[in-house]
Amino acid sequence: MTQVWSDRADAYRDSEAHREGADLDLFVEWASGAATALDVATGGGHVARRLREAGLTVVTSDPAPGMHPDVVCRAEDLPFADASFDLVACRVAAHHFGDVGAAVRDMARVSASLVLFSDNLFVSDDGEEADRLRDPTHVRNLSETEWRSLFAGAGLSVEAAVPMVHRVDFEAWLERTECRGEEADRVRSLLSDRVEDGRLAVPRLVLKGRK
Repeated sequence: MTQVWSDRADAYRDSEAHREGADLDLFVEWASGAATALDVATGGGHVARRLREAGLTVVTSDPAPGMHPDVVCRAEDLPFADASFDLVACRVAAHHFGDVGAAVRDMARVSASLVLFSDNLFVSDDGEEADRLRDPTHVRNLSETEWRSLFAGAGLSVEAAVPMVHRVDFEAWLERTECRGEEADRVRSLLSDRVEDGRLAVPRLVLKGRK
């Protein structure tokens, strides 16, 4: 799977859907006062870019070498000492993790204070089928209840949980993973009620946890 993501690196660096967003703005706001950060599953590097612009020293990690992270590693196995960073952040990647609970626990371990997560929310079984068809590396979107349980299990108190809707160019979203033909048609059918003016509504949850 890491080769798949390495091959997609440029598409995610250039992606309009990933470059900006209200969740990125919240991450920057919540990072106020922090000096160091770890960006887990950095992908196109957009969290790291925004936090560096805000004055933080940021280390990036990702399992895909093609994403050019500072450290190549899985979110579930972060090779850092306890409390190495003021904050640890992960944006729109957890639905690809094999063990989200392990990733949240390890992120909490290497953070001295804050853990910030943003990820797409579970909507329906049809939505999950569409996500898997569009991208076979998709594992599962979680509900807010599941996220709160994972944070509690990692010893994190939830200081903020902000729901939002991220609207993305639907056809560009399909093309980014080269979803075409019959599979793309099936995805269009499954998600037709969430597409308006060519943009897909993606419910998202942004979480701020503190140790």
